[in-house]
Amino acid sequence: MSVFTFEHRPGDGARPTVAFMSALFAGKWIWDNPYTALVDSGHPVLRTNEAICELDSKVAGSIERLGDALIEACDEAGAEEVIVCANSLGGLVAIDLAGRLPERIRGIVVSGAPGLTPDPDVGLSFDRRASVRPQGEEFRDRMLSALFHGEQLFTDEQLTQTAEMLGKPASMLSMARSIKATRTYRVRPAMDKVTCPSMYVWGRHDRMTPIDAWLDLLAGYPACEVVVVEDSGHIPMIERPGEYTASLEGFLARHAGPAT
Repeated sequence: MSVFTFEHRPGDGARPTVAFMSALFAGKWIWDNPYTALVDSGHPVLRTNEAICELDSKVAGSIERLGDALIEACDEAGAEEVIVCANSLGGLVAIDLAGRLPERIRGIVVSGAPGLTPDPDVGLSFDRRASVRPQGEEFRDRMLSALFHGEQLFTDEQLTQTAEMLGKPASMLSMARSIKATRTYRVRPAMDKVTCPSMYVWGRHDRMTPIDAWLDLLAGYPACEVVVVEDSGHIPMIERPGEYTASLEGFLARHAGPAT
């Protein structure tokens, strides 16, 4: 049984499965718009249910183990060829998988990946056991301000679920180890190994993982497609879902083959 539980729709079965990976503290709901659009069009899709910090800290604290966990879910679903679609920490997982498993990863779509800039101040602190502790009532507002450029679009239910998750010591430890993994991951050597089609979809006003450092890096990889989403922060698939999904559908039309 895979580490992740997941939702899978086989679609027409002739094209690579688009595997949507959870983010650090956002589960499957982050992908509602593109996932539903692809289901409606008959494209094979899979999305993981749990946020990364809900996983065991040994998995959450390793980019490679997180990738292995996603592939285990794909194996369980019978998805052999995969296009990985990921946001934030999952973006590093997608890049890493593409380099390690070129025979399976047919493409990657990355948004808001860390690894090039310092961690933003969102009201998190670390104790001696490397757990994460929200700093008072301002944590919610600081976190949402870091995630969104305009309107803060998490529902009350999603905020409650996130707060409950962060209140669990095991989840806080997993988050701390995940963040540590992003600080030590070597992004450029990993990207040098990627040979599959790649698209980077970034919010122009991403304060969590600022775009400029990534635009500078991606200038050295001219084969990569770059989409800058205006009026968006760290989560363009929520803040500008129509534009994000249209970009993804265009990428799939170019690289995943037609429906049969």
